[in-house]
Amino acid sequence: MVDAYFLDSSALLKRYVPEVGTAWIQSITDAQNQNLLIVAHIAWVEICSAIARRQREGNISSTQANQVLAAFRIHWNTQYFIVAIDHTVIDLAGQLVSQHPLRAYDAVQLAAALSLQGQLISPNVSSSSFLTADTRLLAIAQAESLLADNPNLHS
Repeated sequence: MVDAYFLDSSALLKRYVPEVGTAWIQSITDAQNQNLLIVAHIAWVEICSAIARRQREGNISSTQANQVLAAFRIHWNTQYFIVAIDHTVIDLAGQLVSQHPLRAYDAVQLAAALSLQGQLISPNVSSSSFLTADTRLLAIAQAESLLADNPNLHS
């Protein structure tokens, strides 16, 4: 039995950059726990952007940025189940933005998670959760019947 976690970029970034909730995310993503870690394909761009922004703003050095990106690349290739952003996900994201006050990429993240909802019901998956540090996205995910949690509430 495994627990499945869909990490939007705001939650995933905490694995690589110390913030409130980092310890909790690191425990979930620890390979020894054998959790199913799910991310949307666009998370690649969002995490790279967040690291580059922190480097430009002087919050991390270029050496630190390179180290973080190297670790992220390894995890991307070995630890994450990556949800493709296909026509189904894009269509669902379009519906979500007309129903909820969502930014475009947040809608795509949520649509990617919702597209998997039926697939995660199996004897091998004991639970599945959508993780985001965005309180508005969290509320909308819950309104869309996803079990959701905010890593900022876990120190």
